[in-house]
Amino acid sequence: MKLLNWRTYFILALLVVSALVYYIHYLIFRDVHHIFLYLIGDIAFVFIQVLLVTLILQKLLEEREKNALLKKLNMVIGAFFSEAGTSILQMLSSFDRGACQITDQLLLDDTWTDADFDRVCRQLNSATYQFHCTRKELEELRSFLLKKRDFLLRLLENPNLLEHDEFTELLWAVFHLTEELAARGDLASVPESDFEHLMGDVNRVYSALTRQWLSYMEHLRSDYPFLFSFAMRTNPFNPDASVEVTK
Repeated sequence: MKLLNWRTYFILALLVVSALVYYIHYLIFRDVHHIFLYLIGDIAFVFIQVLLVTLILQKLLEEREKNALLKKLNMVIGAFFSEAGTSILQMLSSFDRGACQITDQLLLDDTWTDADFDRVCRQLNSATYQFHCTRKELEELRSFLLKKRDFLLRLLENPNLLEHDEFTELLWAVFHLTEELAARGDLASVPESDFEHLMGDVNRVYSALTRQWLSYMEHLRSDYPFLFSFAMRTNPFNPDASVEVTK
């Protein structure tokens, strides 16, 4: 209420001062026609000013703010892949018995264009995976994810992620898989139905992670070529790449 009263008094004061200035103008020049001529012209320009400020300048500012936020988000995404994402991709790609269908499409190099990224993205959206792994491999995945659980939680606490739905969904999928694996005791003795359920969670993570990795690679290629060069050398889909999984 205090804020409302302050604003009300301020508006009334501005109106009074404006009226006083017009009155002084009239006392000096005695020309009502001149006053109303410019007054109406100024009022007419207000609508153009609103158009410029709200629809054009505000849009430009929003785009600038959005680009700055996306830049920060890409830093977070980069930290995710550096800390966990690339290693997870390497582990999960070894579970995909049909990985050769997409692996050859993901061997990036510096000749890739926007059209190449769009083409592979469409292929990933329609790709199907054939996951199969041993209980021991799943245990290794669980051990790795549990070590990264605190890191994933810290990422999920980042309020900026609300602006990036795909990456947020990826983090939730990874965190869900981590919780599903943590809830099991001895993975060697889980029933087959449970094992198939886990493979479904793995599929969800792998599908989202692959698409996000490709999107991040496109960002690096256009904005950070030196990081893109390093990413090509540590490509998790390249069997000859120098990616090490910390177990």
